[in-house]
Amino acid sequence: MLGWAITFAILAIIAGVLGFVGLAGVAAAIAKVLFVVFLVLLVASFVIRALRGQSVV
Repeated sequence: MLGWAITFAILAIIAGVLGFVGLAGVAAAIAKVLFVVFLVLLVASFVIRALRGQSVV
């Protein structure tokens, strides 16, 4: 998930540099959504592992 977010962020940067503003905006929005989803799943995973008594690291 994080890999896809980074991929779309890099795509947005490259598209922005090349002048494709619309594509850059869409790619940046997708990257933001994927990053938030990644963070939510990461925190949920930590909480579930902590509640089970397992190490979260």
